[in-house]
Amino acid sequence: MVNIILPIDFGDKTEQLVDGAVRFAKEVNGKIHLIHVAPSDIGFAIGDMGFQYFPEVEQNEIREELVQLNKIEQRVLAQDVECEHYLKQGIAKDIILEYAKAKGANYIVMGSHGRSGFYDVFVGSLTKGLTKNSPIPVLVIPIHDN
Repeated sequence: MVNIILPIDFGDKTEQLVDGAVRFAKEVNGKIHLIHVAPSDIGFAIGDMGFQYFPEVEQNEIREELVQLNKIEQRVLAQDVECEHYLKQGIAKDIILEYAKAKGANYIVMGSHGRSGFYDVFVGSLTKGLTKNSPIPVLVIPIHDN
C-alpha cells in the first residue's frame, strides 16, 4: 500500500485538494494520512495586560479542528480509500516531515494556489518549503478558483 500524507489547513480549497488526493490514492492503491498542524500560539492573545494565555480557547480550537479532520476522514473513507488523521501543534513543515517519516510515506500531496512574489515573501509557502526540504516526493495539485 502507498502511504500518502495530506496536510490540511481547512482553507476554502480544502475540498478540491482532498478530491485530488482521493483520485491519486485510487490510482496508486494508496492510504491517505490526513494531518493538520495547529499553530503553537492558538491560546495566546495580546491585550491591555500584554500577552495572555487562554487554555480554554486553545482546547476549543483543537477540539473543533479534530471534528473537522474527522469529517474529512469520513468523506475519504466513504469513497473507498483508507484514511486516518493526526493533529499536532508546532511548525508545519517540521511536523509534516516528521509524520511522513514515521508513517513511511511514499508521497506528500500539497495544493498550490499559484501565488508568488509578495505572497511568498510575506506569508511564506508551505508547499514551496516542503518541496525544497523533503526527501519524500511531493505531489503538487494545482488548486484554482472556479
